[in-house]
Amino acid sequence: MTVPGSVGELTETLRRGSYLADRGLATAVHVALSLRRPLLLEGEVGVGKTEIAKVLANVLGRSLIRLQCYEGIDTSQALYEWDYSRQLLYIRTLSSEVPVTELFGPEFLLERPLLSAVRAGDRAVLLIDEVDRADDEFEAFLLEVLSDFQISIPEIGTVAAESPPLVILTSNRTRELHDALKRRCMYHWIDYPPAEREVEIVLMREPSVSEALARKVVAAVTRLRALDLAKPPGVAETIDWARTLDFLGETVLSPEVASVTLGAVVKERDDLELVRESLGEIAPDA
Repeated sequence: MTVPGSVGELTETLRRGSYLADRGLATAVHVALSLRRPLLLEGEVGVGKTEIAKVLANVLGRSLIRLQCYEGIDTSQALYEWDYSRQLLYIRTLSSEVPVTELFGPEFLLERPLLSAVRAGDRAVLLIDEVDRADDEFEAFLLEVLSDFQISIPEIGTVAAESPPLVILTSNRTRELHDALKRRCMYHWIDYPPAEREVEIVLMREPSVSEALARKVVAAVTRLRALDLAKPPGVAETIDWARTLDFLGETVLSPEVASVTLGAVVKERDDLELVRESLGEIAPDA
């Protein structure tokens, strides 16, 4: 699919992919697509940062390539590795001595996400998820790759993208990212949606849920976010709670019903104890 020509067209395209983007987010994505710039999305957990990359890949007809960052990730896990088992097997199958150059050809190369994305170019959406979990050195390495979209493999040569992929980086702000990376990217903060939009999101993702139940769930989640929770529930948890209640055939959200289904929306033991003390206010249905 061609890139949508306007912010409004992109918004409707995302809606067809069951993603409701406000004008600010749709504008940031449109600029990133049109100017071929990476897009850095920050926000609380569960507000749709990762999901928009999946939806964009789907609605644009591109492959989704995901690099999940974590503490201790290194460049070989992001770029490429050599298939040592296959190289050893190749050596054993030949009676004569094998030239080193034969062991480091393309057929022995294991692509990792960044190399795959460079080779795919604009046929891919590259999701660099939770970049804040990686260390400073890896962040600096990413900056270099994102600057020119080419990778040098000493044994083979340089692999360059003819046209760069759409790159979306997400961060939960477990640490502050460096200014150099931020300057390289378009930036957008995704906040919790207004109640009416969150109700619309629930109904879009779970059509079997009644509007009345969706409104009750969204109202309860909004009250939960006002508490001093270690991990406030995101939109994903709102959808999961509504789905759970609908599956159980519940039409009201009483303290009793909320108590036995809290596992769908609250995922920390200390948070559970705090929420249970306020169930009468959070789920006031009789």
